[in-house]
Amino acid sequence: MFSSLKGFSSHINSNYSVSQTVASTAGPWKIYDAKKKSTGKTYSVFVFERKSIESHGGSLGRSGAAAFKRSLEEVTERLKKEASSLARLRHPNILELVEPVEEIRGGLQFVTESVTTSLASLLQEKDDQERGGGVGGRSSRYVTEDSDGTRRRREIEIDELEIQKGLLQISKALEFLHENAGLVHANLTPDAILINSKSDWKVSGLAFCSPPEGSTKPTSVQPISLSEVLNLDPRLPRYVQINLDYTSPDFILDNNLTSSADMFSLGLLCIALYNSPHRSPIESSGSISAYKRLFTSSSTVPSSGNGFLSKRPLPRDLSAHVLPRLITRRPAQRMTAREFQESEYFDNILISTIRFLDAFPAKTPNEKAQFMRGLNKVLPSFPKSVMEKKVLPALLEELKDKDLLSLILQNVFKIMDLLPSSRRAFSEKIRPRLKEIFVVNAKQAQEKDPPRDAGLMVVLENASLIAENSSGKEFKDDVLPIILAAIESPTPSLIDASLRSLPVVLPVLDFSTIKNELFPIIAAVFSKTSSLAIKVRGCRAFVILCGGSNESSSADDGLDGLGPDKKKKTSSSALDKYTMQEKIIPLIKAIKTKEPAVMMAALDVLRVVGDNADAEFVAMDILPILWNMSLGPLLDLKQFQSFMELIKSLSRRVEEEQMKKLQELSTLNGGRSPTPNDDFLGFGGVSGSTFDASNGATEDDFERLVKGKSVGTSSDTIDAGWDVNPAASASAAASASIKSPQFAWSTPSPTSNGPYGPPKSQPPFRTVTPDLASFGTLAPSSTQYSQPLQPATGNTAKPMSTAPQTSSAVNWSTSAATTNAWASSSTTPISPAVSSFSNVSSGISNMNLGQPRPTMNQSSSFSLPPPPSKASATPTSFSLAPPPGGVQRQNSATSFSQPTSNFSSTAHQPSGSMGSMMNSGMGGMNRSMNSMSSMMGSMNTMTPIQPVSQPPPPQQQKQQQPQGSGLDKYESLL
Repeated sequence: MFSSLKGFSSHINSNYSVSQTVASTAGPWKIYDAKKKSTGKTYSVFVFERKSIESHGGSLGRSGAAAFKRSLEEVTERLKKEASSLARLRHPNILELVEPVEEIRGGLQFVTESVTTSLASLLQEKDDQERGGGVGGRSSRYVTEDSDGTRRRREIEIDELEIQKGLLQISKALEFLHENAGLVHANLTPDAILINSKSDWKVSGLAFCSPPEGSTKPTSVQPISLSEVLNLDPRLPRYVQINLDYTSPDFILDNNLTSSADMFSLGLLCIALYNSPHRSPIESSGSISAYKRLFTSSSTVPSSGNGFLSKRPLPRDLSAHVLPRLITRRPAQRMTAREFQESEYFDNILISTIRFLDAFPAKTPNEKAQFMRGLNKVLPSFPKSVMEKKVLPALLEELKDKDLLSLILQNVFKIMDLLPSSRRAFSEKIRPRLKEIFVVNAKQAQEKDPPRDAGLMVVLENASLIAENSSGKEFKDDVLPIILAAIESPTPSLIDASLRSLPVVLPVLDFSTIKNELFPIIAAVFSKTSSLAIKVRGCRAFVILCGGSNESSSADDGLDGLGPDKKKKTSSSALDKYTMQEKIIPLIKAIKTKEPAVMMAALDVLRVVGDNADAEFVAMDILPILWNMSLGPLLDLKQFQSFMELIKSLSRRVEEEQMKKLQELSTLNGGRSPTPNDDFLGFGGVSGSTFDASNGATEDDFERLVKGKSVGTSSDTIDAGWDVNPAASASAAASASIKSPQFAWSTPSPTSNGPYGPPKSQPPFRTVTPDLASFGTLAPSSTQYSQPLQPATGNTAKPMSTAPQTSSAVNWSTSAATTNAWASSSTTPISPAVSSFSNVSSGISNMNLGQPRPTMNQSSSFSLPPPPSKASATPTSFSLAPPPGGVQRQNSATSFSQPTSNFSSTAHQPSGSMGSMMNSGMGGMNRSMNSMSSMMGSMNTMTPIQPVSQPPPPQQQKQQQPQGSGLDKYESLL
């Protein structure tokens, strides 16, 4: 037979990854954990190794070896029958076959649903623990490996409820075999019962199953011969033969194959579960004769009189009502599998709950809803293993019913709260189902779905429990999409619940996820919603996102910052400063409603952002918003005071930081405080724009200018009275003439100390264009001197300056007598029009056509006639037109030519004080005129210009006016 075994072409080995460690044993089978390569789902592989039996027949002779070989073939056939029977029998309490049995080199193998252990191995483990006072030495056999590679002991308990639940499931399998399949198990032992990953007990070990005698039900299972089965071969291991310790006397004593025999075996199994050690009360040691002897005496037969030979007390309902009707000699007196399930032994709330769960699909919707509402109160009474492995999977299976979604989830989270290993249960079972329901299968369109919304509300209410049992990556991948879906939901209650969950959600997420995934969704909902409640909740969410706490409110008296326990903590759960300033504040600023609840919620946001923002941002952005909100018409006094306290606190912070900054800048500048003039000059301002002694201007100067009065004294000779010593002015002009070169765009430096002492040093700068805006407009009164000069007869004006004229003199012989207006002008202030005329003439004379300007101070090249005394025939280089009707002037041959006479030969000496002034200044004027004449000789003709009426800026006048010319002073009077 074994010649046909397949060596290496195994379908199971090519499609499954089989562990190398034996997880458990069940009779002749070794059970290995396995995963399907295509799906990763866990299964169990049952392997029978031929060598485990062949070793028993190694010392036999030739004849004995032949008989042993035949026995070995029979064993192999029975084991193949066991696997094939599993394929034909489909029931929730019968082991599920996944891959049929296949022959491999040296044995057999098949694949079933994932099983944890066999009941025999579990009872053996309990015996080892009790015998060793703890975990036995074979504990390594009961270590399993999780999906993440973590090795742990299997958590299998044998408590009262586990036993009741297991026996109930076994009885259901027997009912199916007896009434539906028409079969007798015939070898119901702990080795024939397997416990799967859900802690369900499954019936297997169908190697000896057979139709009962006289059965009329059609079946494909071949009947067994009791004589052959009971003919035990001592050369074969006991686990491949029928186990007499759990066999009914119907087989051995009556040779009768009936379904009642399985109920007798079930009674022995019940006693073994409570016995210590966990063995059958019948111990025959595999001998038929020993078995028969035990039934010859009532003391060796389990009964109610001897406590069913159990070394431990049995449950009262079991010993009083169940076992007497199972362990009885007469098959007719035994209860059926259905009657066993209805016995008083299972009459308790926990077993009834499990039984209802098993029949849950057949219940009506009303019954299902009532059951789910009451289950929450019963769950604390369940053993932890039953809740995790039996109740929880059954509830998750029913999540497909949307009408019960919220009720089921309430019980699911209740179990999570009760389980000590809730993290593993949530990761492996609950979290994938939640993602599947609320994310994968969710409708794309934003439509209201009341059952789904109700379930989503339950999830949000248990966000804290979810966060405690999830890693950061699991939460981000599977739970965060659920929360974001709730935030974007059209149901306001869901939005409110999702935003309330932020304090427990944020610590699990990293900064990048909060900023890039969570915050944009919250901001979008906040900006679009018209619900005031969502606005308030959104503001509170912003407070949490910014690292604040909603426990603090506007009623707190610590407005200079939150308390120590409420301060913003440095963690990834708070947004950065940029997001606060550039994203959150615009959202707060865009709030249009003046509802006090929204305003106070926004106040909390501005408070926490103000604690983190820059002082400049606080001043420019936050404080205006606070002022605007504080004046809301709906705020009461207390609310307004809350706004004002925050405004004062933030203003004080801005003030302190700005003062600190300015103090640091002052320290860097060497402790010198900048003056207002320094600040102005730092931008290249014009000197003389203020009345100070540094530029030689005072308020008195300006007052004299605008009022036309001589107020005080001035160092400038143009402002001197008629009694000023001309010699002093001439010496001042001479000293000024040796200064550094002067340019039209240069600011002249004063040459003498003014009435306020030595002048201040000017800042080191140069002004190209004067600041005209810094001077007031000088509006002269309309006089005859505003018109072009018209010489007339009358008294001559007295010259006021003794500074030398460097330009050509006026032709005195052709000059007419001065009119009375000239005489009266001696006491009249300087007319701006006349000054403009003089300055324009001076400006024309200064144009050297590219020639460099002389280094000496020069006066105007335009001269006005002095009082007439005697005629002079000497032509000048520049002549004024004669007045109408007067003596004609002689035109010079060329303009700007060398003068033919100096001032001393042509000018008439005035009498009185004016004459002394003119005499004392003649020497300096002659020298200046000679120097100037030498320069002007190189210039070509130039048409005399007409005087302009628009006055130039005062500073330009000052730059162009000579500092020591008496004729210029005279000209200015005109």
